[in-house]
Amino acid sequence: MASTPIDTDAVRALAELLGESGLTEIEYDTGDTRIRVARTVTVQATAPAPAAAPAPSATGGADPAAGGAEGHPGAVTSPMVGVVYMAPEPGAPNFIKVGDTVDEGATLLLIEAMKTFNPLRAPRGGRIAAILVDDATPVEFGEALVVIE
Repeated sequence: MASTPIDTDAVRALAELLGESGLTEIEYDTGDTRIRVARTVTVQATAPAPAAAPAPSATGGADPAAGGAEGHPGAVTSPMVGVVYMAPEPGAPNFIKVGDTVDEGATLLLIEAMKTFNPLRAPRGGRIAAILVDDATPVEFGEALVVIE
């Protein structure tokens, strides 16, 4: 197996971009070369406040901060860090609303990361049971965004 020389300048540039943007990881892929740079974020744990029933968010879903649907088998999670947009452009109708039926592959929302709008597609068909995020809010990798039943 041939060894590929490491492009240290590219790694340094990506690491610098992580620091400037506040991202926790970034991946660059070109041709036969793929570079992934990640950093560990230290989070200080605090004791959670006792939660009552999950409060509805402005989009009709359960509030993830109040218990949400993180472990729900129908939860669709964010594949990246970015900002969620519920519509294709300002003033346009949202892609989905609670109660809609979607087919596999339908666009649920957009996630903007590094000035690129990435569609989040339904991994399966079903009914939108909850929308756990509001328009134009930041999301983290792995965060539950939508529940499809």
